[in-house]
Amino acid sequence: MAGPQRKSVNKRKIVPVKTVRIDNVDYKDTATLRKFISERGKIRARRVTGLSVQDQRKVAIAVKNARELALLPYTTSAR
Repeated sequence: MAGPQRKSVNKRKIVPVKTVRIDNVDYKDTATLRKFISERGKIRARRVTGLSVQDQRKVAIAVKNARELALLPYTTSAR
């Protein structure tokens, strides 16, 4: 027998890029880029951040550029 049915509630996600009011993502803006990085240093997924495909690509490229220039860490210490 199936368990009780759950109602799915459609929540509208707030797009972080639109709330910050930035038109383009800049690799030098580490404060904004840290919102899209987990505690372990991984880039957060689209379903977590609520970004569009194009915005997620821009953020990913900006994070990778910032890592290359040592503005952001590749990983954090596990301890």
